Amino acid sequence: MIKRFRSIGRLVLLFFILLLLLANSGLPSNKFSEKVRVQTRWIEFDFVNWTLDALFTKLAQSALGTHRYLDFNQQAQIIQDQLDMVIEHRQLKETINQIYADPSIKDPERAAHELLIRQRRLQNELTKVGLLSEAVLQQQISQVLKQNQLTFLGQPIPPVQYHSTALPYALIVSPRDVIRQDADISLLPQLTLDEITALEQNVENELNVSALVVPVGGVGVYPTMVMETSNFPWLAEVVSHEWTHNYLTWHPLGMLYMETPALRIINETTASIVGKEIGGAALELYYPQYSTEVPPVLKNARPVPVVESEDFDFRAEMRETRVKVDALLAEGKIEEAESYMDNRRALFVDHGYNIRRLNQAYFAFYGAYADQPGGAAGEDPVGAAVRQFRAESESLSAFLKRIAWVTSYEALLRRLSVE
Repeated sequence: MIKRFRSIGRLVLLFFILLLLLANSGLPSNKFSEKVRVQTRWIEFDFVNWTLDALFTKLAQSALGTHRYLDFNQQAQIIQDQLDMVIEHRQLKETINQIYADPSIKDPERAAHELLIRQRRLQNELTKVGLLSEAVLQQQISQVLKQNQLTFLGQPIPPVQYHSTALPYALIVSPRDVIRQDADISLLPQLTLDEITALEQNVENELNVSALVVPVGGVGVYPTMVMETSNFPWLAEVVSHEWTHNYLTWHPLGMLYMETPALRIINETTASIVGKEIGGAALELYYPQYSTEVPPVLKNARPVPVVESEDFDFRAEMRETRVKVDALLAEGKIEEAESYMDNRRALFVDHGYNIRRLNQAYFAFYGAYADQPGGAAGEDPVGAAVRQFRAESESLSAFLKRIAWVTSYEALLRRLSVE
């Protein structure tokens, strides 16, 4: 009976999920993408099955409602336990990898036996605690949304739902003569670096484009996909960011996500602004001990430590790079622009920013997250217009509810001029 219910339930939910996927920022589809997919069809991520499994898992957790019977201290402890487990699991994995990589260890399986047992047990514990931790954070972010008048009858629409998981990579493709995202294809998360570099090279050679496979921190399917992390400020921000994409999916701005590069920038910048404000408010309300921590520089990328330097301003240097590249490409100097980006990448690496490749596709992806001046967006005016729209809005709620109905960059400018 249970199996039959699950089968029927999957069919009922399929239509709802497909609607979300078709409008989702992570799953663009156009004719050019089909050309790229000749290289990727067998390594693409299966969103439908992941979403169905995640939905049933979340529904089962919600039915238990355990998180509703926990007081604040217990909820905070659940969050901390999950973060500690993630750290321990990561350390175990690194230690096991070192054992298997050490040529002096003749029997790595035996040497790592106890660690492997602990890893399996910890993974099972992490799965259980992780679901409860997700329910707690969902409830808390929902409360912050309610305080910001972003609910209907006290409930965010759609409800805040996320699931921590191994995230797919994204293959980003841009023309070489201009920075513009023409394709974004989600790939399996278990791809190795040699497979990634080979794919980038094949796509570039076949289509004469700039390609880059990037890690992402979240995907706005439903429930939203969020990378497992011990960086709690980043987690709160990304959960709020991806909820914003879900909200926009049911409004013109989200529906038109892939219509123009400008609309994509408006979407991502809006989600970044809301994510920072809601995530930050959740920290201040529930976890003030985390509210002073700063999320990583590369928004929407996997959080990795970087070496900060007082005499090196990452955003200013990246802005200078983007402006120079735009100018060279406008003059038709493609090879010169690409050589310049290679040299600049070496500069960033020297200062602790381990950027694997710096090319047109890099700027096409990261330049869309323009919630702060400068950085990979360069002098693109779209992000600045969104930031101005937020500054002129009386509240976060007014900002999101109005910008959700914007259908073009020109429409956004008209709203600014009226106000």
